[in-house]
Amino acid sequence: MSKLYLIPTPIGNLEDITIRALRLLKEVDMVLAEDTRTTRKLFTHYDINTSLSPFHMHNEHKVLNKWIERLKLGEAIALVSDAGTPAISDPGFLLVRECVKHNIEVDCLPGATAFVPALVNSGLPSEKFIFEGFLPSKKGRQTRLKLLAEEERTMIFYESPHRIVKTLSQFMEYFGSERVISVSREISKMFEETKRGSAKDVKEYFEEKKPKGEFVIIVEGK
Repeated sequence: MSKLYLIPTPIGNLEDITIRALRLLKEVDMVLAEDTRTTRKLFTHYDINTSLSPFHMHNEHKVLNKWIERLKLGEAIALVSDAGTPAISDPGFLLVRECVKHNIEVDCLPGATAFVPALVNSGLPSEKFIFEGFLPSKKGRQTRLKLLAEEERTMIFYESPHRIVKTLSQFMEYFGSERVISVSREISKMFEETKRGSAKDVKEYFEEKKPKGEFVIIVEGK
């Protein structure tokens, strides 16, 4: 049956995957993966032998039509990212949009997404929030931060270990040094950690402790 499945994969612990996800990864005709080497480790762990093909930000425009045609011919295809839910700060949006245009059924499974445990663990209000993902690296970054300085909802950001201290410094500049922040890293992995406090305190903590892993930053609204 022609269908695109978006299947969340573990963000850390390999046990954080649903039974349904494992079944579908074995049953579909093809799995499109952000990095086939990363997905192969998951497949090896769970004895999955489905064919893999790369689908990432550098080739998605080139291969998009190919996979739409395969879906139109009746194939069942799954899309996975390296970790978490596809299309959340990862490739997937373009493929889903084209499937919708061509009346191809899309099924996104529930599962791992890094910002949800980070938000819940933060202790900050979670009834209303805004997900920003990665801020622009250069152009538009300051403009976006100026706008977000007035945001009243809890804000969620993703950040790399190489930029975390710089980003926290900018949060101090635009949001104030006493704005409450919670930073989670290595979620569901062995060295998982959440640091809560003022922007100033959290920044100083990661200045002293070398940042490692992927970061989710939860920022109190104004």
